[in-house]
Amino acid sequence: MQLSIDTADPRPIHAQIVDEVRRAVVLGTLVPGDTLPPVRILAAELRVNPATVAEAYRALEGEGLVTMRWGRGPVIAERTPAPGDRAALVRQVAERALRDARRHGVSPAELADAIRAASSSQSPSPSPEPAEPGVPA
Repeated sequence: MQLSIDTADPRPIHAQIVDEVRRAVVLGTLVPGDTLPPVRILAAELRVNPATVAEAYRALEGEGLVTMRWGRGPVIAERTPAPGDRAALVRQVAERALRDARRHGVSPAELADAIRAASSSQSPSPSPEPAEPGVPA
C-alpha cells in the first residue's frame, strides 16, 4: 500500500493518513484483512514522527475501520460500507481541489469549468445507439 502526504496540505499529517486509508477502503484498494504497515515502518516511509502515525491508527481504530492485532499491527476491519462513505469521499476530493484552486487564485467557477472540460476530453467515445427491437444491429 502506498500512502502519500502533502506537506502543502493544511490538514494535519495524521488526518491525511486517516483520509488516505479511508479513501483506499472506499475505492476497494484496501479490503478487510489487509494489514497496514507497522507504525515505525510507515513513519520512516513518510518521514514523520511515529507518534503521528500512531495517532492516525488510533483514530482509524476508533472509527472501527481497523483493528489492532498483537504482532500483526493494524488490520482493515470487516465492515459494511456505510451509504455515505462514497459521498464523503467525493466531498473530500472536492474540498481538496477547492483548497488547491484558491491557493493558485482560481475561482470555484473556473475550477468547475476546467473539470468539465478535462472530463469531456477524457470521456470514452459514446457507445452506439441500441438497436430497435426486431431490427438487426
